[in-house]
Amino acid sequence: MKQLYVPALAGLTLAACVQAVELKTDDQKASYGIGVNIGSQLANEQSIEVDIDALIEGLKDSIAGSDLDLSEEEIRAAFGAIQQKAQAKAEEDAKAAQAEAVDFLTANAKKDGVIELVPGKLQYSVITAGEGEAKPTAADTVKTHYHGTLIDGTVFDSSVDRGQPISFPLNGVIPGWTQALQEMTTGDKWKLFIHPDLAYGARGSGAIPPNSALIFEVELLEINPAE
Repeated sequence: MKQLYVPALAGLTLAACVQAVELKTDDQKASYGIGVNIGSQLANEQSIEVDIDALIEGLKDSIAGSDLDLSEEEIRAAFGAIQQKAQAKAEEDAKAAQAEAVDFLTANAKKDGVIELVPGKLQYSVITAGEGEAKPTAADTVKTHYHGTLIDGTVFDSSVDRGQPISFPLNGVIPGWTQALQEMTTGDKWKLFIHPDLAYGARGSGAIPPNSALIFEVELLEINPAE
């Protein structure tokens, strides 16, 4: 019997339930552990609603070496259809996020205290004005504290929450940071509003969905000039 290749899915949801079984013997416990491992791989998926009964039937047939109820072509076709749906939804979500970013920055630009560095793309407001005079160049290394959120308030990264400031070359971060921090002096704490074109764009990054506008509270602690 051929072993079918099952591609990774963009997401799935588990449906249905199974009756509890006894977990007394080592074989039963190990088998349960295998199920836990499989389930943990599927837990974060969302693009398919998994039918538990069908899943178990497939496991039984595969383990027993029985004839499969579906051909390899039928299974591949099903995966292909689901992946197409997931891709179409991802594209829809990305377009919606792009429009949401534009609307947010357009409205935000009208608020008191908000200054545009790049019209429609990069804005800031001053939280605390520092007493320093020097500004970093793109080649310098800077030490900062920051707190990053999506426009809905979801925190995706925060040196403040970790309690540990971070140093990095200013030309090695997203363009919105590179441009904004060159306007800051030591001790400045600004709130940055960044269009996805100056952030992670259509690819997104980790917990940041594609085409997300980002908000950062950034405090410039130290400038280390390039040698």
